[in-house]
Amino acid sequence: MPLAEITLRKYEKPYNLEGRELIKKVCLSLGLLQPGDSRDVIVDVLQVILDAKKEKKELDSETINKLIIENRKKHKLHLSGIAASNIRRQLKRLRNLFLIEKVANKYRVTENATLQEIFREKIEAFYLKSILDRVKEYLEALPK
Repeated sequence: MPLAEITLRKYEKPYNLEGRELIKKVCLSLGLLQPGDSRDVIVDVLQVILDAKKEKKELDSETINKLIIENRKKHKLHLSGIAASNIRRQLKRLRNLFLIEKVANKYRVTENATLQEIFREKIEAFYLKSILDRVKEYLEALPK
């Protein structure tokens, strides 16, 4: 059983992408969404939390669920994957990747930082480094 894992994907530069499509590419790039996945409610979860950050708000899971439904209707998307249990699971995935945090039963972007800062400080410098260091240990343990 792995102690940690991360999937990163490289796509074309984000020319002409904005809103939901840009957030979807971020989710794909960070391995939160699989290419071709029709169940992409993680995109809406992240978008709702990022929108709340702009307004300096923190959201509880019930409010997040309501906003996701509105967001999916606005983009004329199926309402599959919007069960409260699935939303909580997606929130947990975002927390596990350090993108969001839970403070007093409300969710927000970690330390109200930018996603670039979070990626650089938490994922790249800490999470990814620890995984790379362990892989190197295994490679060094191989017979020469």
